[in-house]
Amino acid sequence: MKVEIWSDIACPWCYIGKRRFEKALAAFPHRDEVVVHWRSYQLDPTLPEHHDGTELDYLVDRKGMSRDQVRRMFDQVTAIAADEGLAYDFDSVVVANSFAGHELLHLAKARGVGDAVKEALLSAHFEHGEDLGDRDVLVRIGVAAGLDADEIVRDLDGHRWRKDVVADIIAAQQLGIRGVPFFVLDAKYGISGAQPTELFAQALEQAWRESHPVVMLQPVTSGVATDATDAAACGPAGC
Repeated sequence: MKVEIWSDIACPWCYIGKRRFEKALAAFPHRDEVVVHWRSYQLDPTLPEHHDGTELDYLVDRKGMSRDQVRRMFDQVTAIAADEGLAYDFDSVVVANSFAGHELLHLAKARGVGDAVKEALLSAHFEHGEDLGDRDVLVRIGVAAGLDADEIVRDLDGHRWRKDVVADIIAAQQLGIRGVPFFVLDAKYGISGAQPTELFAQALEQAWRESHPVVMLQPVTSGVATDATDAAACGPAGC
């Protein structure tokens, strides 16, 4: 079963949603047959490579929120993240354009370490105050996940994965995705937002049942299938 997840590495709810989905997947009986594909999305593609000012300043300036509103939001999201084992530090968040990070993620996916790099990018941004607009930071994150430093530099400098990032963003637009995280199960079920783990568990079960329906077998006598309705069985009325 295929699960596609559109998210931005600068999205606090995307990290929380990742954790909640992972918990549901870890308890899913068929988890080894689920393939997760991380898809790119940018909440603010207009950001410069480096933004002067804090995350609080950015939200006040760009979103028109008051400083008190932003601080209350930070406190609320930090507490929710802590419940999922995440240590958010909004005071140290570095505001930067996430496009290069998404390019690194596509390289990582191609080399089989996409989830490790996705996790590292989110943690670096929200927990450790790393500047994801800094090429050296991206190289270090990629190398720690097993990527080759020269390949990272070459691909980022040459924008080898730009078209793949853009393709993900266009696909999101075509699906009508207006916010992230957004989960698509088996190209059939869409889940918007960092939903509770229980909802993800229910969605996995439902998608699995519909893609793996039970086929009723009929007994065969002398090479001919016969009606199985009269076979011995127990039901609500007895045996």
